[in-house]
Amino acid sequence: MTTIGIGTEKGGFVLRNGDGEWRLEGPLFPGWKVTAWGVTPEGSYLAALGSNWFGPALHRSDDLETWDQVAHGPEYPEDGPTLKQIWTIHSHGNSLLAGVDEAGLFRSHDDGHTWEPVAALNEHESRPGWFPGLGGLCAHHILSEGDRIWVAISAVGVFRSDDDGASFHRHDEGVTPTAEDPQPGYCVHGLAADPDDPDRIWRQDHSGVYRSTDGADSWERIESGLPAAFGFPVRHDSRSGRLFLVPLESDGNRLPVDGALRAYRSDDGGDNWMVSGTGWNSASTYTTVLRGAMDTDDEGGVFFGTTGGDVWTTRDSGDSWSQVPHGFPRILSVSVLG
Repeated sequence: MTTIGIGTEKGGFVLRNGDGEWRLEGPLFPGWKVTAWGVTPEGSYLAALGSNWFGPALHRSDDLETWDQVAHGPEYPEDGPTLKQIWTIHSHGNSLLAGVDEAGLFRSHDDGHTWEPVAALNEHESRPGWFPGLGGLCAHHILSEGDRIWVAISAVGVFRSDDDGASFHRHDEGVTPTAEDPQPGYCVHGLAADPDDPDRIWRQDHSGVYRSTDGADSWERIESGLPAAFGFPVRHDSRSGRLFLVPLESDGNRLPVDGALRAYRSDDGGDNWMVSGTGWNSASTYTTVLRGAMDTDDEGGVFFGTTGGDVWTTRDSGDSWSQVPHGFPRILSVSVLG
C-alpha cells in the first residue's frame, strides 16, 4: 500500500494505492492551506496548516483520519521574527526538525508534541543580511546524516551543521548568487542527497542545477540535456539511483518549456539529463511544480503535483508516467506517508 499526502490551497487529501488504482480520501482541513506533511519516529503523522487570517498550525494524527492540533508547535518568542508558515518536517534520528518562514529551524525531541528553536541557525550572525525571495524568507528543505544537518533557505543559501545543530555555516561556493548586496544571496530551491553517499548532494537553484561531492563545501553546474536550468524540486530515487526535476522556462515566466510539462531524469548522477519516460500529455499546459510538491518512496515511485491540481506518478523509476484521475486545488505539498 502506497499512501501519499496531497496538500493544497484549500485543504489536504490522502491518496492510497494498493491494487493499481488510486483511492481518494478527504478533504481534510477544508479552507486551510496544507503546506507540509511529516511522519514521526513513532509512526504518527503531522500536517502543517496555514491561513492568511489565523496563521500557521500543526496537527497530529495516528490514522490520517482523526486530527488534533499540537498545542506547543514551532513558535518564535514575542520579540522575534514572525512565523508565517511551516515549510517542511524532517525526521532526524529520534527527533524531528521543522523549517519555517520567516526562515528558521525548530526541533522536537518528543515525537512532535513540543518544539524548541534551534538558536544556532535562528540567531545566525549573518541573519541581518537575509532577504526573502518571491516565495518568502523560508527554510524549506532539510537533509541530515549522523550529526550533520543541511538547511536550504531562500533567498539566502545552504547552511550546514557538523555538530547536530550546535553551530551552522554557509556553504555556497561555486553557485552563482542572485544578489550581491548587502551580502551575496543564493536562492536555493531544492536539495536532494544520495543515502549511500551523503556527501553527494544535488541542488536546484534559482541560478541553475548544481552538484556537490563534498557535502556542500563546493558546487558544480550539471545542466547537460536540460531545456532550461530553472525549476523548483529535485529528488533522488534510491532504488534506481536516478534524479528527477521539472524544468521551467525562466525565473520570469516560470512555466513549462514550450508548454510541455515533463519531468526530466538523470541516470548518471546529473552529468546528463533527458525527458523521463513516456505517458505525458501532448496538449500544452501552463502549470508549474512547486518546491514542496514532489516526493519519492525509494522503491521506484516518484510523485508530483502541479499548480493546476494534477498529480503525476511513476512506479518504475520514471520509465512510464500516468496522471491520477482526480483533480485538486493548487498543490503546495506532496509527501509519501507510507
